[in-house]
Amino acid sequence: MLFGALEAGGTKMVCAIGNENGEILEQVKFPTEIPETTMPQIFEYFKGKDIKALGIACFGPIDLIKESPTYGSITSTPKKGWSGYNIVNAAKEALGIPVGFDTDVNGSLLGEVTWGCAKGLSDAIYLTIGTGVGGGVISNGKLLHGMLHPEVGHIRLPFAKNDPGKSVCPFHDNCFEGLAAGPSIQARWGKPAVELADKPEVWEIESEYIATALMSYALILSPKKIILGGGVMHQEQLFSLVRKKFKELVNGYILTKEMDDLDNYIVPASLNDNQGIMGAIKLAIDACE
Repeated sequence: MLFGALEAGGTKMVCAIGNENGEILEQVKFPTEIPETTMPQIFEYFKGKDIKALGIACFGPIDLIKESPTYGSITSTPKKGWSGYNIVNAAKEALGIPVGFDTDVNGSLLGEVTWGCAKGLSDAIYLTIGTGVGGGVISNGKLLHGMLHPEVGHIRLPFAKNDPGKSVCPFHDNCFEGLAAGPSIQARWGKPAVELADKPEVWEIESEYIATALMSYALILSPKKIILGGGVMHQEQLFSLVRKKFKELVNGYILTKEMDDLDNYIVPASLNDNQGIMGAIKLAIDACE
């Protein structure tokens, strides 16, 4: 059985055909322009592929409340032309098949829980640190939605000692995204993260922000694993720094087997950057059921 998957991002749209085992059989990408030019290309790609359903893991904020008259819509995004666009209804009308829908980061988490490093876990967090900071949460076996969906990138953080920069978030002067996302690193140091690998002062500050945020998530959500993805986390030296600072912050308060094995608690994404599109495949499978 074949399923369609769409990982809808702010800069590119990744489309794939997969099967019930999460195997990606083919994959293409389209630039994210405006809906009128981007979406017809995507729907044309999926037509004639004999897919049973389509899963969409989408950038947001999005409306995930099925009883809402705007369910399936992208809501307050600054991305030109996409605010108010109902991507679910458009897909159903174009393809005539069931459509599964969730956030892009919940999609990545779903991929990891179904086929990756969090397989079988009932409680986990996936965090992406790149152009922005976002996160997906599974709690008691269910993806967390609630009033909207978790916006973990906008929790407030204390400024790191000796931080020469400031928040780049237009909404908050000291949120996680504003202080630790890729644009913040570039604004603070004058270069993108990829060009700063040999600058320990960069990663001391970055790891402090990440560890501080992870402590809050661990205390509030009690995940059994925390998965870190996104472009900034390609700087692999961050993981040991984050684990060390996280341990210092927790200070022995949480006594669990996970805290005794932080190498397997705070971990990198495990699906070769395909966790999002694989999660979209699972959304399609679930839509059929």
